[in-house]
Amino acid sequence: MADDKTKKGPADSNRINISEDYEVAYWTEALGVSKEKLTDAVHQAGPTVKAVKEYLKK
Repeated sequence: MADDKTKKGPADSNRINISEDYEVAYWTEALGVSKEKLTDAVHQAGPTVKAVKEYLKK
């Protein structure tokens, strides 16, 4: 089943999908970071919310 693009939050609240614009918009707002910073964090730490939050604390 395809993602419902009308949703504003993540499809999986434990993972960040940087390929979906609506998820990027949600997570940049929720974490208070830019798209570039979020993308870098996911690439460096992995897609889990916990790993990204820990990476951003550094």
